[in-house]
Amino acid sequence: MTGRTALNIDHPPGWHATRARLTDYFDRTAFDAWAAMTSDAPVSKIRATVRAGREEMRNTLLSWLPADLSGARVLDAGCGTGMLAIEAARRGATVVGIDVSPQLVATGTERLPADVRDRITLVAGDMLDASLGEFDHIVSMDVLIHYEADEIAAATASLAKRARKSLIFTFAPGTPLLRTARAVGRLFPKSDRSPTIIPVGHGHLKANLARSLPGAQLGRDTRVSRGFYTSHAQEVLTQVLTGKGAQR
Repeated sequence: MTGRTALNIDHPPGWHATRARLTDYFDRTAFDAWAAMTSDAPVSKIRATVRAGREEMRNTLLSWLPADLSGARVLDAGCGTGMLAIEAARRGATVVGIDVSPQLVATGTERLPADVRDRITLVAGDMLDASLGEFDHIVSMDVLIHYEADEIAAATASLAKRARKSLIFTFAPGTPLLRTARAVGRLFPKSDRSPTIIPVGHGHLKANLARSLPGAQLGRDTRVSRGFYTSHAQEVLTQVLTGKGAQR
């Protein structure tokens, strides 16, 4: 890649196994629930808090992108049905959305509004696939919540190689509530729970990012907590890696 220091990162250990479990979960166990969650269909009170939390987080991540994305190329890494991709396209971006679930991608493609359909491509696959090319901004919402801190750092280093200006991702913060919920969740039958969410301390994650992305500048970060939804967003200013300065 021209003008960028090579990072010897491909896929973190265990990446493919976790990705396979997520594909199975979102395509089989929970497809109907997530198709409803990402629409305006009625949902349970618990899922309503998750929907509200995800909407707040999605709006936060979008607020960290330029208001005018005309001419920009954006990757929605873990796009689901494409809700973030749609809003980025409405700002003028050309958007590629990629997700592990072929069924969610198919549903999202069917739902694409006419006004942005020609600027969005939704595909099923691996968000770390380098063949997707380079992007001005990469956003990954609630994918890396299923990974350990070292795996998150390795995955974000892989993505950062292809982000010209910024990389924004979320992780599950290591709060006492989430750690307790994870411990209690292990008591339930596997078929009754979603893939494991792994709480990660922010300080521990930043130390891992410093090793995997030497010289990178961490930008804004914030946490969203709504009922049964808790997630933490982190911005990485990848322009620093190209020597062109940071964009805020």
